[in-house]
Amino acid sequence: MIPESFIQELLARIDIVDVIERYLPLKKAGANYVACCPFHSEKTPSFSVSPSKQFYHCFGCGAHGSAIGFIMEYAGLGFIEAVEDLAGTIGLQVPQQRPDERRLKVAGAAPLTELMSRAAKFYKDQLKASPHAIDYLKGRGLTGEIAARFGLGYAPDGWQGLAAVFPDYSDKALVECGLVIEGDAGKRYDRFRDRIMFPILDGRGNVIGFGGRVIGQGEPKYLNSPETPLFEKGRELYGLLQARAPIRDEDCVIVVEGYMDVVALAQHGIGNAVATLGTATTPTHVHKLLRQADRVIFCFDGDNAGRKAAARALEASLEHVVDNKTIAFLFLPTEDDPDSYVRAHGAEAFRKLAEQAMPLTDFLMQELKSGKDLAAAEGRSQLVHAAKPLLGRLQAPLLRLQLVKQLAQASGFSQPEIESLCGLPAVVRRTVPARSPRGAPSPIARKLLRVVVQQPVLAARLSTDLIPEGHAETDALNALIKAVAEGSLAGEGFGMVLEHFRSTPHEGLISEVLGELVEEEFDQESIEAVFADTVERLRQAGIRGEIDALNAKNKSVGLGTEEVRRLQQLLTQKQAVKPATSV
Repeated sequence: MIPESFIQELLARIDIVDVIERYLPLKKAGANYVACCPFHSEKTPSFSVSPSKQFYHCFGCGAHGSAIGFIMEYAGLGFIEAVEDLAGTIGLQVPQQRPDERRLKVAGAAPLTELMSRAAKFYKDQLKASPHAIDYLKGRGLTGEIAARFGLGYAPDGWQGLAAVFPDYSDKALVECGLVIEGDAGKRYDRFRDRIMFPILDGRGNVIGFGGRVIGQGEPKYLNSPETPLFEKGRELYGLLQARAPIRDEDCVIVVEGYMDVVALAQHGIGNAVATLGTATTPTHVHKLLRQADRVIFCFDGDNAGRKAAARALEASLEHVVDNKTIAFLFLPTEDDPDSYVRAHGAEAFRKLAEQAMPLTDFLMQELKSGKDLAAAEGRSQLVHAAKPLLGRLQAPLLRLQLVKQLAQASGFSQPEIESLCGLPAVVRRTVPARSPRGAPSPIARKLLRVVVQQPVLAARLSTDLIPEGHAETDALNALIKAVAEGSLAGEGFGMVLEHFRSTPHEGLISEVLGELVEEEFDQESIEAVFADTVERLRQAGIRGEIDALNAKNKSVGLGTEEVRRLQQLLTQKQAVKPATSV
């Protein structure tokens, strides 16, 4: 876990404009910068970056956030990875209270990226000089444009071709990053020889590994970089960087098995495809995919190997699928893979197949029923037995309910019996005690919240006694007061405020309020005036409330001497409410 103080320091030291300009061309527009939004398709720029607020906001799709949030969404990184990325750009070392093995590996990975970049350039240059390799790609229907888009290259058929670009061929780093193999007696040779080279990029655009496809006959057909400090197969997806814009446009990502499948689909105008890297689909893959789009389609060959790969992808998806997203499975004819199918039948035929992909629930039921005689009691029992561990892992409650109903229908058990046998909570029929609802939105508390998020230091001048209770705005204001008092929120800027409340119950409300304020500019004097006005209104409201309560008691049972004195004091203090100042 990264300490909150470090996040605050990081956001205070970076400039969101510099961060976003690494990925988008920004243009000055008054006090802010604008660009076409990277998160949805548009022709007129509606994406605004505010250097004063350290905040980005799209007026088209509503996306907004801090520099950390931008890196997470644009590069598909997790929170910790995004923080590490930003910290690295300004030379900060991320403190880890519980450093894990992966981050220790990453710490030593930076020098290796330069080696991988040089190797990628070498392979690209070799492709241009190799008619043999160029003819192969042309024979697969690929153009020079698509080869350049994916940075394709060629590893020459020699034992030490990389010695031409790395004079110190004995450098241990070449072995560490997987470019060179060290054999018996210390003899070294290139890992990739006489292969078409597919560079594998991370979310930042760094080359972290390679896939090599043999030209003609030979084994293995595909050779991948080994696990290195840069490259973990279970975390990365080939082609994601190139596919990011098409994925956003389609709100769909297609997952295939091979590098050539990705490139061939892109050649035919289907740019929203990515591939796993010579390994089974992992839960990390699924998590990353669902961050990219609302619909994920796993595309596999229709043979037994493809069905087994699909089953592994299904299991990896169970703990990450959610009710508002779709995971589906597309099985091609047995004789085809995506590359051969799109070349033989065209892009439209492939798209039609993708539209008809089998939903996760249908595929799961198909797998569960496979090999079981549902006409017999034993077969129906086996069905429920096989479903139990999978249902327990499925985290989407509505989707799980649909599966329970299908299982009940197929097995002859009742829905409550399925839930009981599988150890599931019967959430539909049992009466759930009503939670104490928060009150309706408080206009005056929201007004105060809008002021304080702009200058959190004002929270130090607020008393919790003044704030009306029972509202979400109240809870957020009290959290701000506590954060400022404890020093955990010591700076300003929308990005800093939003990150402080990341993963808290207040994140949604704070994000909403910041989005409302993104176009508005206030100087210190006007903010101070609105703050004073709002606090005074709260004080007046508190006085009126106490007067009303005392008057009501006086009518019913009468007041004691101290209560009469208090009522007179409140009536003396009561003043006319000042004109409202809008914010």
